[in-house]
Amino acid sequence: MHPGDFLASPWRIKMIERIRRSTRDQREEWIRAAGHNLFQPQGDQVFIDLLTDSGTGAMSDHQWAALLLGDETYAGSSSFSLLHGKVKTLLGFPHILPVHQGRAAEN
Repeated sequence: MHPGDFLASPWRIKMIERIRRSTRDQREEWIRAAGHNLFQPQGDQVFIDLLTDSGTGAMSDHQWAALLLGDETYAGSSSFSLLHGKVKTLLGFPHILPVHQGRAAEN
């Protein structure tokens, strides 16, 4: 590749949310006002969230479809059966304990 060459991303963004742009001076002031505690700024003051690993990126059309088609039955859901079957096939584990987020599985 040569400088200035542009390669388009191999996907289409399906969901976006407008985010607030700010100046460096504004960001520095917000951080000072928060006592340098990065848990304190308001969500709309954060342009790029490097604090968490909670999946803040755009979702694909397949992910949205799976979300909308998911079976949320409390017990015996087809979504769980599908997940259990895939985990057993791929990893060989006979039992799984799904959690809503990675942090919930740490303890």
